[in-house]
This record gives sequence, C-alpha cells and structure tokens, in this order.
Amino acid sequence: MQGAKSANSELFKDFWNEAEMEKNKSDGGIYFAIVTKLPKMKKITTRIITLIVASFCHGNTSFAQADTLRVMAYNVLYYGDNPPCQGPHSASHGYLKTIVAYANPDVISLEKMAAIPIYAGDHSGTAPAGFADSVLTYALNAAWPGRYAYCTYTNTSGADNMSVLFYNQQKLGFVNIVSSYANITDFNTYKLYYKSADLATTHDSIFLYVTCNHDNSGSASSDAATRGTQIAGEMAQIETHFTHLPNMLNMGDFNTHNSSEACYQTLTTPADTNFRFYDPAFYPDADYTYPADWDDFPATYAGCLTTSTRLSGSVPNSCGTSGGGKSWFDHIFVSSSIINNNAGLNYIPHSYRTLGNDGNRVGISVNDAPANTSAPTAVIDALFQMSNKYPVMADLAVTSAHATSRTSVQEPEERKITVANPVGNILAMNFSNDLIGKTVDVECVDMLGRLQVHTTIFIAGPAVQIPCTLSQGIYLLRITASNMPVAQMLFTKL
Repeated sequence: MQGAKSANSELFKDFWNEAEMEKNKSDGGIYFAIVTKLPKMKKITTRIITLIVASFCHGNTSFAQADTLRVMAYNVLYYGDNPPCQGPHSASHGYLKTIVAYANPDVISLEKMAAIPIYAGDHSGTAPAGFADSVLTYALNAAWPGRYAYCTYTNTSGADNMSVLFYNQQKLGFVNIVSSYANITDFNTYKLYYKSADLATTHDSIFLYVTCNHDNSGSASSDAATRGTQIAGEMAQIETHFTHLPNMLNMGDFNTHNSSEACYQTLTTPADTNFRFYDPAFYPDADYTYPADWDDFPATYAGCLTTSTRLSGSVPNSCGTSGGGKSWFDHIFVSSSIINNNAGLNYIPHSYRTLGNDGNRVGISVNDAPANTSAPTAVIDALFQMSNKYPVMADLAVTSAHATSRTSVQEPEERKITVANPVGNILAMNFSNDLIGKTVDVECVDMLGRLQVHTTIFIAGPAVQIPCTLSQGIYLLRITASNMPVAQMLFTKL
C-alpha cells in the first residue's frame, strides 16, 4: 500500500506542477492543463486517472475555477534562537528560502520558532526582537518577492518557542485571532479571507481559519496525557467561538505516536461531530485505515513520516532528534466544510504529502542513499540542514470567491467580542448573543506584562461599557468565562 501511495503522490506532484504552468494559457484554467497533459502520460493506471479526475470533480469543484491555496506546516526547530543551536541565522534563512522557493506555499505555519519578544523586557523571548520581519526579508520574500506577511503572534504561555503563521498577502488577508488557548505553548486560530478579483466591489469573501499546533513531545504515558489535555483545551476554546467547524485547518506538530492517542481521537472522533476533523491520508484519500500505529510500524507509513530528517544525533548539529524516518508527528487536519466543499474551499484529493520524503527514508537521513529524487538536491540538502522535521503540505481548490453565492449550507456562527479602539474614558465592548446572560472576567495588561485592571462583569446585553482610567499606552485585553479564555486583543488608550 505504501508503495502505491508514494507513486501516486509523486505522479500527482509532477502533474500538478505542470498543470500550474499551463493554467493561465486558457479561459479553461486547469481543465485546459488536463487536456494538454494527459496524452503525454504513459502507462497511467486506472487508479491514477481516477485520482486526477477526482482532484477536480470532488465536492462539485468547478472546472472554471483555477485558483488554489497551498498550505504548509513545518516545525523549524528553534529557528531564531540565541545563541543559535542550528548555526547562523543567515544560513537558516537561506535554507528556508530554498525550501519555500520550491514548495510555493500560500499559507505557512512555522512551529517551534524561537520565542519572539512580545514587548520590551519580555524575558521569555529567545529570538531577536522583530525576528518575524527577518524571516520575511531574508527567507520568504527573498524566495517570492513581496508575497508574504505574518499574522499577529502571541506567547501568553511564556514559552521559549512559538508558532507564527505567514500567508500570501497577494491572495489572502489577515482578519484576527479568533481563538487562543495557552498550555505550555499557545494554540491560536487565525482567520484569513480570500482576496477575489472583485472584492473591492462585492465586499464579500470566503474565509479560511488556521489553527497552529505544537504539542508536548515524549513517549511516556504522561506525555500523551499532556497532549490530550492540550488538544482538548484547544478544541474547547474553538467550540466557544463556533456552532460548528467552518473552513478550518488544524495543523502542526502534534507529536502523536498512533491514532489511538487521546489528542488524535479528540480531533477525529469527537463526541460532537460538528467539530470533527479529518486526516486526509485516511479520509478522503483512503491510503490508510484505522487504527494506525506509525511509531511501532513506521515502514507501513513510510511516505508520511516526518521525524527525523537526520540519522545522526550530531550531524549536521546536535539539535533535535536523530534516527532518520521513524514517526509521523506532523499533520494537517481538515474540517468537513473543506472536505465536502461547503463554503468555497475544497481539499484536492491526494494532495496531502510530506515534502522531501520519497517513501524510502525509514531509519535514514533525507539525503542518504538511495538518492532522494523527490525534490531537487538543493532542497533535499536544505531540509536536512534546516530542521529535524519534514514539512507537510496540502492543496485547497478555491471553488467560490463569495460567501453570498453559497445558499445550500448554513455558515457557522462566529462568536466574537469587539472593542471600540482606540479607547478613551470608556471601554466599550460588544458581545455575541451566546455570551449574553453570562459572567466574564475582564483583565487589562500593560506591555510589561503587569496586570492593570481586573474586574468581573455580567453581560446583560450585547453592548457593555466600563470606565477606563488607564494611562495612555497600548494594553492587552483578556476576557475569560468559567476560567476559559474567550478573547484577547490589543487596544490603545488615548
């Protein structure tokens, strides 16, 4: 089975790359690419033909729509730390530039980056202040000029590492952090919107929500329990903001050793099926079946292994884990809305893949013999140098650029809190209907992390105002209900 998956993935990758080069040559978009490329393919099996047709027909995807969103989740092993364990930051920038130039992603979650200071005097910060801008300048936008921006990042947990979400600002815009949960590291859900060609006229768009993860590592039962607690908390937070899952990806380094772990089960078999995620390799791709144990039987899942790109514990450095390909820690989980093409985005079948893993890496490095031809040599070497983890990727087809064009499926209610910003003598807040009648705690924290205001309020209606006697400056507003975070945002006090 694994051999079939590896062959299919490579054929899909080659076909998709060629199709992208052709997609602008005709009003038929990618459909034109299919017509022109299929005659060149020799010895193609019925299953592969089905794969290609499904890639563009699944979920009623329109042939006329040629745009895609390519996503990547990548554990970058304390990228930016000081002193740098991996080597000079300039070298790491170069490796990431090479990887991104080849992978061509639109959304990039970089997990386990060294913590970037949030404010002056932030002692949990282990990277230089403003390091995300360095990543843009010397890596991402050096690969694709002017393309990338990053979302607001947080470190409420005070960890020495964080996740930062970068996005293609030519295709997408960043709205806000919808949900945030802190447990060892921060688990944030980011809201992005699609920039259709007529957005300025219609003021109507589809949304993509991305939840970034870096779970606790370790093989002990206590480590698995911690991961279970982290994902349970993350999902509990998401459930306070939505009535059911929207277009959402839940991706990153989950550190799970098998599909039976509590954190994996919370995502894929929740009690409330409105909040169920799918691991594409199992559904809809059906490359594997449950239960799955990739830690004890890595050869069965060889093409999906993400840990480790390195056999040695000292080459190229002593950072991270060794042992070559041995487990599948990194995943991209997809909501049913995307699987079923309910809200303008559709997962392209068999597009999920582990970049640089040719299916022959069990127990060896990414650049060991036999020669790894799944990517150019420079990319394979950059993956070896950049991190001990492989990136994982998936493609989404944009099937409708407008929310109002979709009438068959009810959009999920997004539960949110807004604040009139900047703030004068009154802090004016608006609460969504599901919070009316509840009691919440309101905290204001200054940029040195000092608590300035802590009060409890009852939400009698959607609009709530409280006096604000803070000094001029920038503050973090945190709102919790029943000891669970509901919202956090920055505001300026005039």
